[in-house]
Formats: sequence, structure tokens, C-alpha cells
Amino acid sequence: MSRANTRVVMRRHPNGMVTEADFAIEHGTAPEPAEGQALVQVKYLSLDPYMRPMMDPVRSYVPHLNPGQLMPGATIAEVVETRDPGLPVGTTVACALGWQEYGLVSAADVRIVDPEAGPISAALSVLGMPGVTAHYGLLELTEPKAGETVVVTAASGAVGSVVGQLAKLKGARVVGIAGGPEKCAYVVGELGFDSCIDYRSATFEEQLAEATPDYVDVLFENVGGPIFDAVLGRVNDHARVALCGNISQYNADEPYGLKGVRQLLMHRVTVHAFVIADHRGYWPRALPELSGWLADGSIRYREDVASGLVDAPKAFIGMLTGLNFGKQLVEVSAD
Repeated sequence: MSRANTRVVMRRHPNGMVTEADFAIEHGTAPEPAEGQALVQVKYLSLDPYMRPMMDPVRSYVPHLNPGQLMPGATIAEVVETRDPGLPVGTTVACALGWQEYGLVSAADVRIVDPEAGPISAALSVLGMPGVTAHYGLLELTEPKAGETVVVTAASGAVGSVVGQLAKLKGARVVGIAGGPEKCAYVVGELGFDSCIDYRSATFEEQLAEATPDYVDVLFENVGGPIFDAVLGRVNDHARVALCGNISQYNADEPYGLKGVRQLLMHRVTVHAFVIADHRGYWPRALPELSGWLADGSIRYREDVASGLVDAPKAFIGMLTGLNFGKQLVEVSAD
């Protein structure tokens, strides 16, 4: 059975801020599964900040994209045709098929998702890479203690929102940083942070000082740039930083040089720069805990879902500029 397959590829390397013209939509035919493979139809695509630096022709922890290559990404998909006995038709899987409607997988390449356990899209957010990133970066690397002050940048995002809730479960005092009053209200009112500061405010640094009277013990950093420097100006001796993201700089014409190196030295700060792709073996430890906390209501999450693969470039740009509210997904197929 021949199936039409839509794909989104990188048309060219972006120059500064990514634009929709940097992508191209391709139409073709879905591949046929060989022995030991299954054809899956993508239901949801995850859009994540790490994709942006992959579009630049520079050395990184993963190979950069070249023009004409498929945009990468985590997906939730359903088996529609199979020659792999471990993947019957109808099985829902988490896999990394990128920006396309159909792809080939084998049982060794996927994680089985139980649709009865909750919305399958959660396997791309709180029960997927963002949740495991939050768990590892906070609980394994920085180990917040009861009574300590934890600051989380991009606090309403897919990773930051989980980080703050986990820190509250550990008894910490949690201060979020987010963009706009609505996001800050969500971070405090629904996620349970102690306070949240709008980084766009003209009095941001004054508010940060008021929110951290005992200074900062743990910083979970997703943004970089001037916000990172501002928080470094408030760190305690022997503070710990989980350096997870640098989204403010991914589209910058000129890189922002870190100005807070003196603070790192003066206060003997430990900085843990990490990417969760280096820690695949950690997932089995984190996911059961995250699932339990989600089931009992200890942690919550929010999704921002775009409709249709052709809108993925627009949604991706919106995520990079802070327009999304919660985990950014694309519903590729609702069939």
C-alpha cells in the first residue's frame, strides 16, 4: 500500500534568526518496511531548542545539518504496517523520526508507550526528554536541599516547569524567571513556585534581589545571556549551576560573552554543563518517579500544540521567541 509522506527539511543554514524560508516542504512516498522493521505514522512531533544550533554549520555534540537534510526530532507514532514481531500493528511508540509523517523503526529503536496510562503526548514532555532532563539536571547534578533557594530560568517551559516542581518536592524555595505576566502567574498559581519574575520588566534585577534575600544556592539555567549574569550576581558560596540551555543566544548575530566569571570564582560555584543525550542509562531511573508524581498530582504540565506538519516551521520560530506556553508539540496526524 503506497502512502504519501510529507517531510520538512532544512533548505539552508539560517543567518541569525531562523525564518520559514530556511525550511522546505517535500512530498514523497512512505518507505516500505523490510524484515525486522515496522512502518509507523507519526502522531506528535516534539519541537525543542536544541534543533536550532544543529542548523548552524559549527562543531557541536551532534553533527550539524546540511541543506536538504530532514529536520530531526522526537516523535510519538503508531505502527501501521509491520514485519517486526515485537511491534504489532496499533502499537504506540516513542522514537526519533524527525519532521515527517511516516518512518521506519525496529523494536530496538523505540520505547513502547501505553495509551491507557495517559495522553500519549506526555511521552514527549514530562514523561520524555524534558522530564528526564529536569530530573537528571536538578536531582542528580545539583541536589537541592530543603530550605535552599533554587532559581529556574525559562520556568514555564517544558524543562523548567518540571524542574521547579521537583525542587518544591525536595523542600526548596523556588524562584522562576519567565516572559510575561501570564506565564509568571501560571508558574506560581498552577505549578506552585514561590515566586516568578518577568525578565522583560524594567525592574528585573531589583525584583530578583527581593525574591532571593538569602541569595541563590542552585540555578537551573536554560536561557543564558544577561539573565544568566544577573542570577550569578546573587549566588551563594558553593552554589551549583545546572547549565542546560542557552536559548537567548541561538539566534544571536553576535554571541553574548559571559560577564559573571568573577562570581563563579569568588563564590566557588560548581557548573554542571550537560546534555541528557549523554545519559541514556538514566531514563529507567527517572521515568518511574516522574510517572508516579504525575499520577498523584505532584507535578503538572502544559502543552502548546500546533496542527499539521506544514506549520512546524512557524511553531518552531514561535518557540524560539517565547510565544509558546508549555511544551511545544505538533500534532502531525490525528487519524
